[in-house]
Parts: sequence; C-alpha cells; structure tokens
Amino acid sequence: MNDDESIGERRRWVAEAVDRYGDELTRYACRLTGDPESARDVVQETFVRLCRQRVEQVNGHLGAWLYTVCRNRALDVQRKEKRMGRASETVLATQADAAPPPPAAAESNESAARALTMLDDLPANQAEAIRLKFQAGFSYRQIAHVLGTSAGNVGFLIHAGLKTLRARLKVN
Repeated sequence: MNDDESIGERRRWVAEAVDRYGDELTRYACRLTGDPESARDVVQETFVRLCRQRVEQVNGHLGAWLYTVCRNRALDVQRKEKRMGRASETVLATQADAAPPPPAAAESNESAARALTMLDDLPANQAEAIRLKFQAGFSYRQIAHVLGTSAGNVGFLIHAGLKTLRARLKVN
C-alpha cells in the first residue's frame, strides 16, 4: 500500500469515528464542562489526538479511548476555568435544558426526564458512570477504563446511583 492509500484510509477511519461518536461526545463533554463552546473545543481536541494515534493502538476499544481522552480534556478545562473563577451563564442555560418534557408527554418519558435531571444531584462519579452505561451504552469494563477505576467499582457506582434515583423518584 502506498502513502496516498494509507492517508486516505486514515482519513476515512477518523471521519467514521467523528460521524459515530462526535455528537455523543459533545453532549458528554457539555455535561462535564457545563459549556457548549468548551465542549466543542474538547471534542475537537479529542479528535485531533485521535489523528495522532496509530490505528492499531486504538482499534478494538475506540469508543472507550475517545471517552477517556474527552473526559480527561474536559476535566482539564473544568479545572482551568475553576482556577480562573469564571462563572458561566451557559451553565444555567444547560441546566434549564435538562427540565422534564411538557405534561403532554407520556408518563414514562416524564420519569426518564426527571431521572436525567436528578443525575446532576448525584455524586459526579455516580452520575458519570450511569451516563456512560445508559447513554453511551458502555460495558462496565469500558466505563472502568474511562473513569480509571475497576469494573467492580463501576458496578457499585451504578448500583448506588440508581438506588438513590429510585428513592428520589418515589418521593417526587
């Protein structure tokens, strides 16, 4: 294979990753940073880093790799902004967007929306594990890789978080 073919294949590989993971990574990064602009920057940096990776180093666990890089970058941005003491009006807008659907929606949709809103009240590691499990569809092993913990701890985080959510949903 010549260099032009390998460059073309690499571009296709990255483009497919962007198509498959771009939107969900942006939502994930937005939850972590609280700012859509910062989230887009984080995701862009994530894909720039993917361009620098060798395909064989990432294939087989591309999703987990992308989420790990995205999470680490988002946390770096979050720490930097915290140090700068900047309050973002976008955080308030993002939190308002998580409100439950209108009363006309089915009760199950309302419960799901309330549960998603309540995720923000859980400890950050529990909320993040639940989002990765149910929104990104990751396995415990993949979540453990992203969070830098064990699969057993992921199980505990999800169990504890869901137990808290169930209790809060019953009260409301």
